Amino acid sequence: MISANNVTLRLGKRALFEDVNIKFTEGNCYGLIGANGAGKSTFLKILAGTIEPTKGSIAITPGQRLSVLEQDHYKYDDYQVLDTVILGNKRLYEIMQEKDAIYAKEDFTDADGVRASELEAEFADLNGWEAESDAATLLNGLGIDTDLHYSYVRELDGGQKVKVLLAKALFGNPDILLLDEPTNHLDLDAIAWLEEFLIDFNNTVIVVSHDRYFLNKVCTHTADIDYAKIQLYSGNYDFWYESSQLMIKQMKEANKKKEEKIKELQEFIQRFSANASKSKQATSRKRALEKIQLDEIRPSSRKYPYIDFKPNREIGNEVLRVEGISKTIDGVKMLDNISFTLGHDDKVAFVGPNVNATTTLFRILAGEMEPDEGSYKWGVTTSQAYFPKDNTSEFTSDDSIVDWLMQYSPEKDVTYVRGFLGRMLFSGDDGLKKLNVLSGGERVRCILSKMMMSGANCLIMDEPTNHLDLESITALNNSLIKYPGVILFTSQDHQFVQTVANRIMELTPGGLIDKHCTYDEYLENDEMARKRQVLNMEVEIND
Repeated sequence: MISANNVTLRLGKRALFEDVNIKFTEGNCYGLIGANGAGKSTFLKILAGTIEPTKGSIAITPGQRLSVLEQDHYKYDDYQVLDTVILGNKRLYEIMQEKDAIYAKEDFTDADGVRASELEAEFADLNGWEAESDAATLLNGLGIDTDLHYSYVRELDGGQKVKVLLAKALFGNPDILLLDEPTNHLDLDAIAWLEEFLIDFNNTVIVVSHDRYFLNKVCTHTADIDYAKIQLYSGNYDFWYESSQLMIKQMKEANKKKEEKIKELQEFIQRFSANASKSKQATSRKRALEKIQLDEIRPSSRKYPYIDFKPNREIGNEVLRVEGISKTIDGVKMLDNISFTLGHDDKVAFVGPNVNATTTLFRILAGEMEPDEGSYKWGVTTSQAYFPKDNTSEFTSDDSIVDWLMQYSPEKDVTYVRGFLGRMLFSGDDGLKKLNVLSGGERVRCILSKMMMSGANCLIMDEPTNHLDLESITALNNSLIKYPGVILFTSQDHQFVQTVANRIMELTPGGLIDKHCTYDEYLENDEMARKRQVLNMEVEIND
């Protein structure tokens, strides 16, 4: 068990947390939610002991081991992949290193023998004999091939490093597991594997995530950060949302009844306070009136941006024809003879482990890159707006958000642009922020604003949910569901893909898999195909 006792954290005059008391118990998975800036990641750091609270303390059951998903992708560059994972249990790794050093001695003494015996006993207690196989199982489950296990971490790409750090956090059956955005940069197969791992995990998990499907799948409880307090709910994210809305509704209804009672008592007192025969009743009602307290209903600190894509022109039947596109980058074949045609009702989700292939295709279709072979043609009635995965180049100047967005606005009026930005949560002086100081979420909202102003009837969106909070993801999700144009997109958010897409494309080394179905139907068919493949292999072995 891990608990926060009267925890307060002040940043200047602002209290990020105020007298927080909460217990996280064994066998439960807690989703830590809250608006951007509410302090989710900070609270995890307080629990992990990397940030000291201004007041209060963190208590952990004696003897329990806490494991944290680290965010520094370069910290273990000089370690081999398998060793990095085993470092998840630091004591076990230290024992392995000391054992190896003792056994490597040429002048092995009696004292060395005694020490080696002590280390072997502790090594066995920590399941050391299974350490390498357990680490390999975690890596394989997350999609790190066996031939990479003895490579150095510096040789891996960014996505692979994230998986190694996640495997390190999961290694050795920690008693308390703290995960900050564990699904970021994971492919959908790795996310599915992680979901099953956490569902079967019997210890304490506290996780921050912007993936609603993931939270619904793995969480038994929800801890909601709002107004410097943390309120604990039993149930997953959807249950929290329904419960919190129901609580507010009940409080409003209770207040309405109290207000009616107050009005009734006030009318009686006003009418009969001067009447001698009714004075006792009037006095009694005054006492009753003083006892009635309305419930304080504070509006949530959560804010939803107004996202609404409205095409300037209705799209025709001819949308996009892609014929035989191939592209090689730095000697790696990203696209190989890709062909497909889009209709005017298509909302296509691109899935699969090779996210770089999808980014390459999107850049080609957006006109940012030329294919090595093949061609594509947009219909004459189409207009495109592109959301790049890497938007860094857009935000290097010290121009203000207002000045930047003005160049894309159909109305060259500051009042109009600032009103537009206000709906996208850039209110007041926020619109005067410099581009080069914006956070990841603010950058995304800027790009979405630019796309909305374009009036395009075809949207190309490469991981638009990255860096957004749950409220912004929900607003974007709902907007794309009702969007009347064509969408080509990729996202690691399961619920986002399931509710938006009506067509699934997977770019594989063997070509394009194209299915007219929902994402869940695609996964179900894919799982059935895998089971058939395994069954056929077993039949061949038996034969």
